[in-house]
Amino acid sequence: MLKLKFNEKEIPTTEDIITATEKTLIENGHAKTAKAFILLHQRRKQFRRARSMLGVEDDMGLSLNALVVMKKRYLKRNKYGEITETPRQVFERVAKAVADVDKNYTKSEKKVKEAEEQFFEMLTKLEFLPNSPTLMNAGTELGQLSACFVLPVQDSVESIFGTLRDAALVQKSGGGAGYSFSNLRPKEDVVKSIGGISAGPLFFIHAFDSALKGIKQGMKRYSTNMGIIRVDHPDILDFIMAKEKEGILSTFNLSVGVTEKFMKAVQKDGDYELINPRNGKVEKRMKARAVWNLIITMAWKNGEPGVIFIDRINKHNPTPHIGKIQSTNPCGEQPLLPYESCNLGSINLAEMVENGRMSWKKLEKTVRLAVHFLDNIVDLNKYPIEATERVTKSNRKIGLGVMGFADMLIKLEVPYNSKKAVKIARKTMKFIRDEARKTSEELGKEKGSFPNFKGSVWDKKGYKYMRNATVTTIAPTSNISIVAGCSSSIEPLFAISYIRNVANSLGQNLIETNPLFEQIAIQKGFYSEELMDKILSEGSIQHIKEIPKDVRKIFVTAHDISPEWHVKMQAAFQKYTDNAVSKTVNFPHHTTPNDIERVYNLAYELGCKGITVYRDGSRKQQVINNSGKKKKANPQKKPMIVEAGYAGGCDTCGI
Repeated sequence: MLKLKFNEKEIPTTEDIITATEKTLIENGHAKTAKAFILLHQRRKQFRRARSMLGVEDDMGLSLNALVVMKKRYLKRNKYGEITETPRQVFERVAKAVADVDKNYTKSEKKVKEAEEQFFEMLTKLEFLPNSPTLMNAGTELGQLSACFVLPVQDSVESIFGTLRDAALVQKSGGGAGYSFSNLRPKEDVVKSIGGISAGPLFFIHAFDSALKGIKQGMKRYSTNMGIIRVDHPDILDFIMAKEKEGILSTFNLSVGVTEKFMKAVQKDGDYELINPRNGKVEKRMKARAVWNLIITMAWKNGEPGVIFIDRINKHNPTPHIGKIQSTNPCGEQPLLPYESCNLGSINLAEMVENGRMSWKKLEKTVRLAVHFLDNIVDLNKYPIEATERVTKSNRKIGLGVMGFADMLIKLEVPYNSKKAVKIARKTMKFIRDEARKTSEELGKEKGSFPNFKGSVWDKKGYKYMRNATVTTIAPTSNISIVAGCSSSIEPLFAISYIRNVANSLGQNLIETNPLFEQIAIQKGFYSEELMDKILSEGSIQHIKEIPKDVRKIFVTAHDISPEWHVKMQAAFQKYTDNAVSKTVNFPHHTTPNDIERVYNLAYELGCKGITVYRDGSRKQQVINNSGKKKKANPQKKPMIVEAGYAGGCDTCGI
């Protein structure tokens, strides 16, 4: 037992407690643990010094990198650029603004206050966090709270440049936008009105990219876009090759809209038709396998284009009577109708584990509260475009997702790359989806169903009420997962120990180690400075024999896991997700195009709505890098360096 002896008026310092702890451990025969404790304390001391240099009041006990993100993204500033709130005050501001929406539906001040307190508790306990625009702008003059938008691009100069204007407004307000350029006539096609020829969709994608490059979203982050062209567009080959040269279209992610007809042609090694969107006529026929191989080769070369299975997405469109879905948001997880937006949020699954077991009661409470929170955002939001407000409020889509899944598995002592983990994924997401739908149904009865309910899939399934056309989405969670101190979205850990590039904020880069690993290493008595240095240089712990086999088994990283397990996990979550799943399948540098093809085919077979891959080192610029020169003998033995906002998933996000 730890015993401290001080005078009544004395307040023990941290150093006093450390010294007493070390002494007690040694006296009780735990010298090895004492040494590990001191080494860990020295590392933490470095972080405390760095925290004091940051200039942010930490009133929540957040990690250093969480404070860096809070300072950069979410803390309000005055007109002089000075920070005017603390992390806790961010959540106070957000909770109050979101809860106040209930005043439109109840006269009970008590209910509104209860909602505010519940929202605040959920946020400050980091059990759930909304998407970045909500944390940035709720309760502020700007007030734009959605991350995801889709804007239409029709085949006229008026539509194209009208959409570009709308895109600028969306980007300025903090949102990201997706566009389908499939409706534009192909290049060198006739333009009767001016007696000329068309520039083609790729020309206008470049125009959008150039125009939107300089826009900083909500003064916090840069423009992000998704460009989609259907696989049956006559200019599809140019589109697939658009990013062959690195640095081109830097504000855009590109995805091919793949149809069922095309996939069947691929499987039969047959031809398929390319159709001119101007008149619906067949321009020519091409070998489907040749186009499929080109998509795969370019994805192998630099990670793009991705693929979205557009017919599958429309098969699950909740409001087909309103229109077809042609595009998604920038990361692909949120299919939306033209002019529609959606607000997202994620439950921290790591916080749903108590004493090594899943707390379904706690998860149920969090889901219900999160759905209430996200639904209120639809009303609270200040929309940058009138048409977006109209369409969004007609469908009231929300996207509740998760983060901390890899941490949850570690706490449950289940390897990510296992059948048991996939089973847990299905069970967890089904539970979230079912509870979210129940809550939306109850909210619909209390506050009214979404206006387009009549004729929707919910109406046809016999539901009497439904507040939201969709309730679940699995989004990437880079910044909010850093704030929550958990793993990103449904991604595995990207490393056990690494260097975080925060020199711009702190004047130095710092080593970070997964806290769950540190905790187990100390508990099991194998923590040492030499081991931690080795882990930092190795990247993976799978071949470090000093670490017990059972620990190595559960602390797997993205590159320890075969690509097939990545896809199986994505499919497990997709099965119980209304919208789609943003997930990156990570490949090592030596991967072949055939390996990529196997994963693309598996994603299609298992029911995914899209697929994105990234082969390590296929781009010179990526958010994970290894320091020093590559050695031919063992190129992995060098510290991993990650950018400040990276938490896992796509290696090129944020560039």
